[in-house]
Amino acid sequence: MEPVPGRASAAPPPRIVIEHPTPVVDCGRHLPKRTVGETLEVGADIFRDGHEVLRAVVRWKPPGPGKRPWQESPLRHVDAAVKGVRWEGRFPVDALGRWKWTVEAWVDELASWREEIRRKADAGQEDLSSELAEGALLLRAAAKRAKGDDRTAIASAADVVEDGDAPTRTRVGAALDPALVALCDAHPDRSRAVKLPRAQELDVDPERARFGSWYELFPRSWGGLAGVQEQLPALADLGFDVVYLPPIHPIGVTNRKGRNNTLVAGPDDPGSPWAIGGPDGGHDAVHPELGTIDDLDRLVAAARDLDIEIALDFAIQCSADHPWLTEHSEWFNRRPDGTLKYAENPPKKYQDIYNVNFDCEDWRGLWTALRDVVLFWVDHGIRVFRVDNPHTKPVPFWEWLIRSVRDDHPEVIFLAEAFTHRAMMRTLAKAGFNQSYTYFTWKQSSWELAEYVTELATTEEREYFRPNFFANTPDILTAELADGGPAKFVSRLILAATLSPSYGIYSGFESFERTPVQPGSEEYLDSEKYEAKRRALDGPLLPLVEQLNRIRRQQVPLQHMSGTRFLDTENPALLAFAKQHEGQTVITVVSLDPEHVQEGVVVVPYELGLPPSFKAHDLLTGDTFDWRIGRNYVRLVPLDQPAHIIEIEVA
Repeated sequence: MEPVPGRASAAPPPRIVIEHPTPVVDCGRHLPKRTVGETLEVGADIFRDGHEVLRAVVRWKPPGPGKRPWQESPLRHVDAAVKGVRWEGRFPVDALGRWKWTVEAWVDELASWREEIRRKADAGQEDLSSELAEGALLLRAAAKRAKGDDRTAIASAADVVEDGDAPTRTRVGAALDPALVALCDAHPDRSRAVKLPRAQELDVDPERARFGSWYELFPRSWGGLAGVQEQLPALADLGFDVVYLPPIHPIGVTNRKGRNNTLVAGPDDPGSPWAIGGPDGGHDAVHPELGTIDDLDRLVAAARDLDIEIALDFAIQCSADHPWLTEHSEWFNRRPDGTLKYAENPPKKYQDIYNVNFDCEDWRGLWTALRDVVLFWVDHGIRVFRVDNPHTKPVPFWEWLIRSVRDDHPEVIFLAEAFTHRAMMRTLAKAGFNQSYTYFTWKQSSWELAEYVTELATTEEREYFRPNFFANTPDILTAELADGGPAKFVSRLILAATLSPSYGIYSGFESFERTPVQPGSEEYLDSEKYEAKRRALDGPLLPLVEQLNRIRRQQVPLQHMSGTRFLDTENPALLAFAKQHEGQTVITVVSLDPEHVQEGVVVVPYELGLPPSFKAHDLLTGDTFDWRIGRNYVRLVPLDQPAHIIEIEVA
């Protein structure tokens, strides 16, 4: 015979059921993400057999040393007709790191008793002496839990409820008195409360992990690190939050690539920055032609004074001249004849770099060395890392590295440059990457964009996958940009800046650089990856960049992915969407046609919660229109008026 459950305990097993807490990723295996200053919305299914009244709270514990106290706030029972047994609540997150939270529920015996008394009294039942005697005992127990004036008031009410000589109406009135209810609610009996089997966790990042405007540049085209520092005030005026630098380390000479990725470099060819390592050092050194560590320190400090973060590229690969090739030859893949195996991604070949071997016998030493590289740059003030091709390295390695770095430095942000299948991109985000590159670059039609962004904004991905919509990169020149001309650059810029809280451009975008190395290729002709250029912040798109970044900072809905809803335009060449956050609404409509005037409508649905009519203020032009629920006419012209970004003005 099976033993009676709970025989070792004096109390029977709990009868309250708590299920389906949210937000939870993979049953708690991975952590949902939020940023400092946000509010975490939580929920759970909470129920019990019978008709007892339940109470519930969400309890949370901020990160930090020592025994920081748990805090709590009430959960409310959502309309049962809509969500059944669902309870919901929220709490603010105001510190970086890993938070803990749980749900706790209990039977409110006094509230259950009051509900029974009320219903019987309303039904005209006259003899309530037994019920009132039961309630008096509950009230006296509540008085013992209270102190001071509260204890006295509850005890006095218990006297009235218990007084058999008083009229039933008087006793019932005392039991249901709102003031007494409030006092009792302040001193509940939670001795048999039930909570989740284990606390859930939440990873809280800096705001920059959710919202920011990125600018990518090669320092060697701007006069080295000191030259980049000179550009910081102008970049700040343009509204950029992150300046991302490809690898700044020494570049190998062996098998160095020449211009346009040729296999033989000329004497003045600088090589690819991703061919890391040479006589001047490896991943923890600065290329002498760019400057020194001190120059980097000055650059980081100057950027932080302007509220800009300097992002460094973290690329796990080495040139043949990297110090690790001789110091730790066991960390690299070799063919049976002993020769090194250079990197490949067929049909692409990277003869100037070698991948490390994560399956080598000294994998622990390799992992530690790579973590130490990150920590070296963290010690020099770097808080943002763009990670090159993380999908070609082991997921457990990333989970370990990111956790070990962020345990002591929760302000550090990792951006995954992983253009691969969705399962791997999602898994990298779950493993700890705070941001991710996306498929945005290749999503071009209105239905593709709507489908993709809706997935990012409304499915479980919104809990852990933060997109960064780079409009271009040194590796990606889409046919859309190459063939579409300046008008297409404009529309893609507006889409990137308004669809995603984080977006970026690579220098040259603002000057409409769009010549491929050959037709159909995504590689640029005369790519900056293989040669230095003479760059300046003078591209014709920069005024629009500045305007968009200013709008993004002013309009809170544009700083969040959730709350995005696509709107019907009755014209596939027009893409319209609303973003809403805490009562604010922004509606954007963009023409996807770089050649023709496009007319259509923006259908504003009742579900947005807007009034029947309202003022639509265009933040791009300053014009104001009378809009309403339903169909609103729009006419967009390439370059001249390519989009509306509408701020809703409600009287």
